[in-house]
Amino acid sequence: MTMDSDVTDVLPTVRVPTVILSSESARGPGEYFARRIPGARLVELPSVRSIYHWVDEEAYEIALQETRRLVESAEIDDVSERTLATVLFTDLVASTDKAATIGDRGWAELLERHHAAVRRQLDRFRGREIDNAGDGFLASFDGPARAVACASAIVEDARALGLNVRAGVHTGECEQVGDKLGGMTLHLGARIAASAQPDEVLVSSIVRDLVAGSGIEFDERGSHTLKGVPDEWRLYAVLRLGPREARAPV
Repeated sequence: MTMDSDVTDVLPTVRVPTVILSSESARGPGEYFARRIPGARLVELPSVRSIYHWVDEEAYEIALQETRRLVESAEIDDVSERTLATVLFTDLVASTDKAATIGDRGWAELLERHHAAVRRQLDRFRGREIDNAGDGFLASFDGPARAVACASAIVEDARALGLNVRAGVHTGECEQVGDKLGGMTLHLGARIAASAQPDEVLVSSIVRDLVAGSGIEFDERGSHTLKGVPDEWRLYAVLRLGPREARAPV
């Protein structure tokens, strides 16, 4: 599972002080990581044949010195304001048309049932509700697989109520402001959800790579230019959950 994972896209989002300790034989990979992580410093250890063999006293002392230097220079206050999270956005499709068909009272009752179903699934998959704007939800998770499973369950519950939901899932660094989250990760998550079809859960390539080995199956939806977001992003639709994600977490 670890060997199948590709977190290349996550490296530029790292915002903590980072030192890459590398042996001479691993100089290439070390330089690659140092280039991809903003502000990272590469330190090559002498006389070490492999990063798995800390047998040289000089290399050992350098590693300790670099660790002390890293800890002493870290700005704890700045680091604590950002957190890595998986965000889930959901949105009801054609809600205005549905409300016009069944009337204000009927729509209010149906919307209340939908909200209750969404919150049941958030509790089930240990998600945290961040915001609820009308007929859409924003929630955060500490793991992408649970977010994907929760999104799929929300889509199924909505369909049982005669509603259609589109959902988007993305993982990245978020700005922590009290109990709220902010930053580019949320903009990306919202744009991914807006790109989904009715009854579809779309995820970023980062999410797809992070859940490698879970058994979750995806269908590639190609590269997308998301409004207000730089670069193109490869998106994937959830086809099937793995056996573990299909069950409620313990």
